[in-house]
Amino acid sequence: MDPLSAAMKIASSGLEAQSTRLRIVSENIANARSTGDTPGADPYRRKTITFGEAVDRANGTKTVNIKKLGVDESKFSTEYDPNNPAADAKGVVKLPNVNMMVEMADMREANRSYDANLQTIKQSRDLISSTIELLKSQ
Repeated sequence: MDPLSAAMKIASSGLEAQSTRLRIVSENIANARSTGDTPGADPYRRKTITFGEAVDRANGTKTVNIKKLGVDESKFSTEYDPNNPAADAKGVVKLPNVNMMVEMADMREANRSYDANLQTIKQSRDLISSTIELLKSQ
């Protein structure tokens, strides 16, 4: 496999991984205030993503993949809200373990990584097109 095709393959695996990461972050943000359905029930638990690498034996390149989708086991925060349907007998409601600042930082980083991979694919495609044009003119 030529270097430009390898670069496109690596970047496309990065696009897929960052796309999944953006989906997970979006789910976390959308559920940042989702409490349990019954009194004392656990609320939404923050989802996590772990990246891994895979070796393409055909050309020896390493690509990124999703190693594991998991959940954040950190403690839930609580607040006193006796009118909430998820409040326990003491009026305490468990809130999701989603920190909006962390999620926004994660989203920003994932978006930048996605854009960088997309730019790599565009530049590789442009280089391939330029090479074809040069070969045509000879």
